[in-house]
Amino acid sequence: MPLADLLHSLTPSPALIVCLVLAISLVESLALIGLLVPGVVLITTAASLAGHQDLGLAWLIGAAFIGAILGDGVSFSLGFKHHEQVTQRWPLSLHPEWLGRGARFFERYGIWSVFIGRFVGPVRPIIPLVAGMMRMPPRTFIWANVTSAALWAPAYILPGYLLGRTWQHHLNLPPGIEAALLILAAIIVVLAVIFSWGRHQATRHGRLYRAIAVSVRRMPLLRRPWLAMSQTGDVPLASLLLLVIALGSLSGWTLLVIAHHEPLEIDLFIQQLFSWLQSDVLYRAGNVFARIGDTLGIIALTLPWAAWMLVSKRWEALLHWSGAFASVALLNTVGKGLFGRARPETPDYLMGSFSYPSAHTSTAVVLVGLTAAFVAAEIPRQKRFWVYWIALALALPMALSRLVVGVHWFSDLVGGALLGLVVCALTLLHWQQQSRPSMRPCPWLLLSLASLVLISARVGLFPPV
Repeated sequence: MPLADLLHSLTPSPALIVCLVLAISLVESLALIGLLVPGVVLITTAASLAGHQDLGLAWLIGAAFIGAILGDGVSFSLGFKHHEQVTQRWPLSLHPEWLGRGARFFERYGIWSVFIGRFVGPVRPIIPLVAGMMRMPPRTFIWANVTSAALWAPAYILPGYLLGRTWQHHLNLPPGIEAALLILAAIIVVLAVIFSWGRHQATRHGRLYRAIAVSVRRMPLLRRPWLAMSQTGDVPLASLLLLVIALGSLSGWTLLVIAHHEPLEIDLFIQQLFSWLQSDVLYRAGNVFARIGDTLGIIALTLPWAAWMLVSKRWEALLHWSGAFASVALLNTVGKGLFGRARPETPDYLMGSFSYPSAHTSTAVVLVGLTAAFVAAEIPRQKRFWVYWIALALALPMALSRLVVGVHWFSDLVGGALLGLVVCALTLLHWQQQSRPSMRPCPWLLLSLASLVLISARVGLFPPV
């Protein structure tokens, strides 16, 4: 079945979209669970699909309204009737600071906290629970719950709905572009779920980690390796899962690519999208990223940090970083030569070079991925979420720039990203085999400025290589 037909067949029916909006609104408002679910992204996506299908706006707003009321009502009831049990269970047992944050907000705004809190992201799923614990009168809560939901529902539904109504009627999208946009939107939603919820579950405080730990200890064959890995601290479950998932995905994706002598259908869809978006400004930006991500660019970015590791005698860190870059460069060279996939366009400086996998993408993933992992190890656990999101935001433009300048297919980027993740996982697993000294103190501001100066000189003075 062609991809466009497949996407059309997978498009939710109007009734299912209404149910999805209700479920997302309910879950996003539930006590604590809303902190782990990217509700804004999900509800905007569902509303956009509804707008594209010309689904009645009243149905969507009504579903969001009901879901928000039910979610906050359940949270209030839990706090009102099960105060002690809630505080002793996951995730409040591991994150008492969430409850403290909500209690301070409630003390500051009193009965208005439920109304105001619905529109304040960090405390939205906490306030109804705290209101119940503080024995807020149920009638007062119901009034605040209903009136705030009446304002919240259209505020969250309308942007996505109007986007869905607009993109075809006013943007005059060529045929096939809708499918490409849906694919990219789905990728963004999946990444949002992984980074906001899945990442936490693989740490020592996550349910996935504890469930696997309990299961492994009951299996004699796996108990000894698990205990051996835990001698120096937590078992690096996140790195292990990353390796298994990335390696398996890379193998399957590569088989899919080499089984097709022509570009994949998704490659043609995405190429059509970027041709439609093409402009002089975008093309110049793509060429800037081409310079940043090539060999000279990576050397310019990493040279100050490598010099600092050398001077401060951080030999192990320097060896791991050098090994990661050498490995991804070797794997890219071998992969390109082995698969021999032609590029969409081949400029003079890339003459004789092949397309799969994307070296720019894999190297960027290794650079920002390892940086995020090393930085996250030095900061409090509650703030690590932002480190990985920043890493994703930095790697994404580098990868997409290869589509802007037209030298890669979309499937090349996917293969490059998965290859980079495999190298990151292997490097981190080796690094985490034993306890390592902290990287502090580190003159990160000075080193960052030095990298910025060198990469600016590289972009301005030298052509792509």
